[in-house]
Amino acid sequence: MKITRRDFVKLSAASGAGLWLSSRFGYTARAFAATRGPGLSDPAMQPKFANEVPRALDPSFIFNAKKGKITVDVQQAVQFTGLVGPDGMTPVPTTIWGYGDKGVNTWPGRTFQVRSGEPLEVKWQNKLVDPATELPLPYLITGKDNTTLGFGDYTGRSVVDENLHWAYSLHEYTGYSIEEDGVPIVPHVHGGHNDFQYDGNPEFFFSPGYGVRGPQWVEKKYVYDNSQPAGTVWYHDHALGVTRLNVYAGMAGFFIIRDDFDTGQHGNPLDLPAYPYEAAFAVQDKMFKDTGELFYPAFPGDPFYEDFITGEGAVLPAGQFPGGGPTGLAEFFGDHIVVNGVIWPKMEVEPRNYRLRFLNGCDSRFLVLQFVRVPAGATDLRDATDPIPFTVIGSDQGLASSPTTVDTLLSETGSRYDVVFDFSDFGSGDRIIVKNIGGDEPFGGDIPGPQVFGETDRIMAFDVVLPMDTAVPDMSPVGLTAYADSRVANYGNYDMPEFPDRIRKVALFEGKDEYGRLQPLLGTAEPATGFDGNPIYWPDDDVYRYAGLVDEDDKMLPMEGSIAWHSPTTENPALGETEEWEIWNMTGDAHPVHLHLVHFEVLGRQEVKWDSHTIDDGTVEEDEVFEEDRVIPNALYDEPAGDGTFLMTQPTVQHNSVAGEDETYGMGFRIGTPTKVIDEDTGEPIAIPQPAEYVENAPKDMVTALPGQITRIKATFDKPGRYVWHCHILSHEDHEMMRVLHVGPGA
Repeated sequence: MKITRRDFVKLSAASGAGLWLSSRFGYTARAFAATRGPGLSDPAMQPKFANEVPRALDPSFIFNAKKGKITVDVQQAVQFTGLVGPDGMTPVPTTIWGYGDKGVNTWPGRTFQVRSGEPLEVKWQNKLVDPATELPLPYLITGKDNTTLGFGDYTGRSVVDENLHWAYSLHEYTGYSIEEDGVPIVPHVHGGHNDFQYDGNPEFFFSPGYGVRGPQWVEKKYVYDNSQPAGTVWYHDHALGVTRLNVYAGMAGFFIIRDDFDTGQHGNPLDLPAYPYEAAFAVQDKMFKDTGELFYPAFPGDPFYEDFITGEGAVLPAGQFPGGGPTGLAEFFGDHIVVNGVIWPKMEVEPRNYRLRFLNGCDSRFLVLQFVRVPAGATDLRDATDPIPFTVIGSDQGLASSPTTVDTLLSETGSRYDVVFDFSDFGSGDRIIVKNIGGDEPFGGDIPGPQVFGETDRIMAFDVVLPMDTAVPDMSPVGLTAYADSRVANYGNYDMPEFPDRIRKVALFEGKDEYGRLQPLLGTAEPATGFDGNPIYWPDDDVYRYAGLVDEDDKMLPMEGSIAWHSPTTENPALGETEEWEIWNMTGDAHPVHLHLVHFEVLGRQEVKWDSHTIDDGTVEEDEVFEEDRVIPNALYDEPAGDGTFLMTQPTVQHNSVAGEDETYGMGFRIGTPTKVIDEDTGEPIAIPQPAEYVENAPKDMVTALPGQITRIKATFDKPGRYVWHCHILSHEDHEMMRVLHVGPGA
């Protein structure tokens, strides 16, 4: 049976939104039927720019690690986000799971601030228990209860999908449960250059009191050597299969690295603005109940359920999904924008330069940032000016090689961008709104994107109302190029050779899991080989044999195509070598790709050259998915023309696959005869011009891989051991779009 790659792209009958087209690939993307049900907070009724944004770089909000050591725990807490109840006036509290110490736990967690080269030892503790009984807490986030209380009642059931490949589904872990053993967590310092034992691998999880320890768990104390230059790193939970939920519950915060140049102090060598003229903002999107509780869709009638489950024809057996859930959904887009734990906040500023660090901490949402001026006190964009230019001075792991002036900036999920905005051009009382034109649906490359919700086009406001403090000079960055040169000289993994030791072809796919749900997957665009150059074969056991991953002589084939998390490692660089990765995006959406351990240089992008037999000749019926599919055989052709790339269906062995008559597989894909776009005159790959909204001249650990393109990055793998790489759409990584990245022997 032919399973198409993009047959999930449909317009739900209940949706009133129109279709939109990705001009960079030709796919028709879905229009969501994300209607808000009764009992959920109405973002239109919530105050905008009424509450001050918490200052993540305020000295009082920074962890105090005495002698380079600190104990940090995760506990349940209550905080006010600025939400008001249905009466439009009464503040309502939100229960969160936050990082903290000494009984103070917050969302976001308090900020770590460390110096480059100075180690920090953190003992992480899971205290998600009832303090009175010491029994495990039930899962914080809920959806509707459709089995006992009926549709429309939001008192809720847990949204943990135990049918995903998650912590307590692993071999020898199925006897554990959240109810009896507690929520598994594991902290990951995202962007940290750390030994693998302390990286936050999803299988290093631990339950309250360390009662359950994941199969890769090592020890309670994590040592971060901070062997990297200054940068905006962040930390968040990374437990297998529940990352999206634990982060949503509040487990995220900043981890700022300083060095001798970017000191965070006034008078620093780079003339960078320093606190209080430096600020960090974690931008997230959420849904809330009227009572202030966090809400996450997972049941029939919830937003997006129709789009990803019912509308896709997925079959969820009642035994595993009582009442139709809980089920993981392919993407999540919230209708409330939250910055540092407060909805649509404001910040009062002086008429001077400010250094602003933006973190996209959303589940699935790409942000496209602009600054616009509006009348004093305005809460919408009706009278907004054209976008105002600002300067990008850095990204994920540090400062750029040179400043870039733009008026629009793409920020993929998980990324950080460091900008300088000059408020001195505005009069007293002026308001500047940070606008978002990224849209409310999966990003395909189009800017602006489609807006489904009413209030997600704005993020926060700056009010120019404070008098200028003339005792502090107005600072504007200088010397970025010299700083970048010194970074190359002082950090070995920054001095990357022009020509890599290896070119590795990896790929992004979309298939279906065993229930017919959309399943995003990673894999290879070539037969896999290890660090030693030897082929890596599919495992020689019945489940892979029954899946047909053998040759005509019944010998196991080399691994390639789409591969689930649990299958053998295929990304196995040699220690100390520099690799160029070609990321082949075979899907209809952009994916924010993240590699642990390394920073990388973005080299460029190229279009995939498709086989001509994947192109509709105009005779295919309207209800046939064809050009969006790229699979051969298709409605017109059984064989490829041989002039480009196409896809072939291939079973995906799931974590719970069984062999024999009751075989259980998902459906994935393999690339046939991959071919680059080649200029016939020069024999060189044809590069795609860099869009102005993409600023990538700084050390990156996130890159946007656009649909139908090959994105090229280069990195040096200078620490041995077990890491991971994945899509940073959290709903994707929780449903298998993550693979082990093992450096050196022992994969």
